[in-house]
Amino acid sequence: MRYFSALPILLTAVISSTSFAHDADNLNYNIVNIQAEATRNISNDEMNAVMYIEQSNRQPNVLANQINQLMNKALTSAKKYPNVKVSTGSQNSYPIYDNDNRKLKEWRSRAEIRLVSTDFQATSQLISELQQDFQTQSINFTVSDNQRKKIESELLIEASKNFQQRAQSLSQAWNKTGYNLVSLNLNTNNQYPAPIMMRAASAKFSSDSIAQEVAGGESTVTVNANGTIQFK
Repeated sequence: MRYFSALPILLTAVISSTSFAHDADNLNYNIVNIQAEATRNISNDEMNAVMYIEQSNRQPNVLANQINQLMNKALTSAKKYPNVKVSTGSQNSYPIYDNDNRKLKEWRSRAEIRLVSTDFQATSQLISELQQDFQTQSINFTVSDNQRKKIESELLIEASKNFQQRAQSLSQAWNKTGYNLVSLNLNTNNQYPAPIMMRAASAKFSSDSIAQEVAGGESTVTVNANGTIQFK
């Protein structure tokens, strides 16, 4: 009884294995890899700036107070510009030794403040005010998250349609009645302009300094569609 009861199970396993091998063989015929994309140049609508201060003093506690006062002053000034998002960046202190690296001369501290906004005019004006004490390290322009997500959603549909058009054209070129989609990968690729580096000397600006006019330029957003089809 044990011998005959095991026989149907063995036959089922053989049939299933044969069916799987048959499907795998069919999948390896009439396979074509296709690539398509959709690209759009859009105006940068977000401005990012990094500003910093550097101070030196023989007494580390005095140095810390100097840095804290200037940072607090900057944050107070930034409150006048609610459209500008302000955050403190990296801050570090380190010793400065003489030429023989034996005697401690003083302590030096550096602190950063970061500005992000879609209001270019307000950001430029705030930068102008902060330049009384701070130096501008870099300014760059990007596409805001809301704008980027909107454009990427549109390009996903456009890239998919371009993929389908290529697949249909190839089916006709090979005298096939149609195709089945085997796999499809959609990837985004964003190219932003390089930041403007502005590591200037320790210059001081008056409180009535004129804000610099800025132009955000454009960024390129691309969605790639890579996939595989099987001709019918």
